[in-house]
Amino acid sequence: MRRVQLFAFSTASSNATIPVTIQTVQERLGVKRSVASFTVPLGATINMDGTAIMQGVATVFIAQAFGIQLGITEYLMVIVTATLASIGTAGVPGVGLIMLAMVLRQVGLPVEGVALIIGVDRLLDMVRTAVNVTGDAAVSCIVAKAESELDEETYNAREQDL
Repeated sequence: MRRVQLFAFSTASSNATIPVTIQTVQERLGVKRSVASFTVPLGATINMDGTAIMQGVATVFIAQAFGIQLGITEYLMVIVTATLASIGTAGVPGVGLIMLAMVLRQVGLPVEGVALIIGVDRLLDMVRTAVNVTGDAAVSCIVAKAESELDEETYNAREQDL
């Protein structure tokens, strides 16, 4: 997955990484084409786990920076809103900040807190995209295994054997 993660890191775009992810999932992880060609694009569309994690962490950071206490209700709202927002997030660079503003409004935090994140968002975007594509590959393997569409010999092969 190193090649996919580095490509995702450098482009900060899950959508741009789709061809590389599909190729790696098929050739290195042993997922059959019928599964990979469905799960990877679907994952790039709705499986934005890195984005959800970033939005939750950024919301807590902004709350602390503004000296605002969040209760259990607000934390649950952050979890639900960040998860739903990450599903609807486009796989292009920089869109996570827009969704973060929505999460902040949902829990009553000032949207101006986004300004605290803007300076480091490009680096965060690169990291969360690498997390997103890794999740897409993992789900592809799980689905392939469940559907008996996983070549376990390829999956278990060491890198030097390929």
